[in-house]
Amino acid sequence: MTDIPNSGALAGIKVIELGQLIAGPFCGQLLGDMGADVIKVEPPGAGDPMRTWGNGEHKLWWQVIARNKRAVSANLRVPEGQELVRRLLADADILIENFKPGTMEKWGLGPTDLHAQLPRLIIVRMSGYGQTGPYSDRAGYGGIGEAMGGWRAIVGDPDRPPARMGVSIGDTLAATYGCLGALAALHARETSGKGQVVDSALYEAVLQVMESVVPEYAAMGLVRPRAGSILPGIAPSNVYPASDGEYMIGGNGDTVFARLCAAMKRPELASDPRYATHIARGDHQGELDDLIAAWTGTMTIAELEALMILHSVPAGRVYTGREMLADPHFAARAALAQVPHPELGAVTMQAPMPKLSANPSTIRRAAPQRVGEHNVEVYGALGLDAAVLADMAERGII
Repeated sequence: MTDIPNSGALAGIKVIELGQLIAGPFCGQLLGDMGADVIKVEPPGAGDPMRTWGNGEHKLWWQVIARNKRAVSANLRVPEGQELVRRLLADADILIENFKPGTMEKWGLGPTDLHAQLPRLIIVRMSGYGQTGPYSDRAGYGGIGEAMGGWRAIVGDPDRPPARMGVSIGDTLAATYGCLGALAALHARETSGKGQVVDSALYEAVLQVMESVVPEYAAMGLVRPRAGSILPGIAPSNVYPASDGEYMIGGNGDTVFARLCAAMKRPELASDPRYATHIARGDHQGELDDLIAAWTGTMTIAELEALMILHSVPAGRVYTGREMLADPHFAARAALAQVPHPELGAVTMQAPMPKLSANPSTIRRAAPQRVGEHNVEVYGALGLDAAVLADMAERGII
């Protein structure tokens, strides 16, 4: 796929990705999709554990998170491997890492050491608790950040333990904020001429999307409860049963609710004191959901969808991968992309987004299949010949 033109907004930006598992690699994926040249550094041997993560016979998560990257190997625990990384960083713009705080410093690759020689380098650091504070040296995974940031406490049914979302939202949020910080730092460097550190903590990334949970408690002592499939006080907004599946309806605005009532052939509900206002509908949320569910259950999803479109009520099917691949809107928006795969021929995956009109993001390169796949190409450009690289491989440096 390397013959696909790089029209991305970050074309010409070089990124060295040292991170493993999800947060660091997802940040690299985002930057790579936008045109950056991302060189992923993996430990010799098994490489990034993401190569073996995912469901089914073929572990395809790697194909998404490692797209648009070149892969080299380096043992960061030995001086020779650390020196290789320093050489890679000589003309790099961004370094991504998500090791436990203090690890990079132990390897002589911390910001103080690197900025002394590379003042323009932007260093994106992702960790459970951030680079400072009393918890900074604790081990932290995405689920821990989701718990501390407040997410887990409000997800799930009220009579059951907290649930997880089903995807690694803490890691991907931290990576997204890391990417956002890197873009801001690139802009600031245009004026200052200097790089800086982007410190993205998992728990703080989750905290950022927690809406009014903190001020509600700080001002009024309110603790938002787990509420299952509903938004407490926001009604109707739920997944309702159809005769052949489930269907999401969001009819909580006054005018939208009136249109939903018209679709139900129950226009009187819109002026019923129990449902006429936003607050009233929230106070009678359970009974309103039951009323709507009794109606939706008499129809198929297709029949419901036709009515919701006719009456301009926000609603939609509950999709899995099956529905995504068949949906014409996904196709028209090019929301999915096909990427070559050595065993499957091609893998369909989510396409880059957001969509930039002048500098569209692209998938130009499939994920590297082998650890160190681009060692000769990348390290050769540093002046290391094949004999030297073979010796390094023999000694476990690459």
